[in-house]
Amino acid sequence: MKVYWTDTAKSHLYGIRDFIARDSETYARRVVDRLSRRSQQIASFPMSGRVVPEFRIDQIREVFEGPFRIIYYIKADCIEVLAVIHGAQNVLSDDEASE
Repeated sequence: MKVYWTDTAKSHLYGIRDFIARDSETYARRVVDRLSRRSQQIASFPMSGRVVPEFRIDQIREVFEGPFRIIYYIKADCIEVLAVIHGAQNVLSDDEASE
């Protein structure tokens, strides 16, 4: 199945790269490469990720790469990577998380 990265997910990936590159451009490239390559696993085994606990919707899943959560949405004909965030972050805003 084809994997597409949303603009939001790409923005997250570039932000991670830029933050890490302040200390090491080499390590930043390595992290981005590892995060990007997880698309292969997602494409081959879309159900291999766990259901995102904040949403509890079977089609919204996540895989981990190091400390990062790669959150994706399984559609009938493709997979969309929605976000790449640090594992300590909650996907929902503070207002939504308290409801």
